Amino acid sequence: MKYLALLILLTLDFAAKMGAIAWIPPMAHGGYPFGGIGIFSDFLGISFSLNCVVNTGAACGLFPGHPTLLFGLRAAIILGLMAYLLFFKRNGRGTFPLWLVATGAIGNAIDFVLYGHVIDFFHFHFWGHSFPVFNFADSYITVGVFFLFLFESFKKTPQPV
Repeated sequence: MKYLALLILLTLDFAAKMGAIAWIPPMAHGGYPFGGIGIFSDFLGISFSLNCVVNTGAACGLFPGHPTLLFGLRAAIILGLMAYLLFFKRNGRGTFPLWLVATGAIGNAIDFVLYGHVIDFFHFHFWGHSFPVFNFADSYITVGVFFLFLFESFKKTPQPV
């Protein structure tokens, strides 16, 4: 069941990116924020739009111009996570968040293989500040890491006797 859910998430990421390429205008300097498709504007100071953005770097566009190195790091992380999850930690509280991280990494790696870059399209403005544009795969990674931190925060530590 877990693998089916992850396959559905990966399919959603892929389909959304294909839709973004086909129907969402690329980010520009004019129009609703930066030429995108406005979803809502100034709701308690927050605006949300869809903008198709090419990301040649890592998260938040960090380290652009190093695609081969970044792909190698992504591939190593994916292989390491998959080996760990399939052979060492098959069950347990932290497995689903790790699978989410792996699914997000796979989604972005597929983009790199197909296009040579990652497709991002969700764009938020918080109180006049633009948040980095992201995609579903980035969200899976973020949610997975959040739950890993949450699980570790509430982990019972053995008390000395």
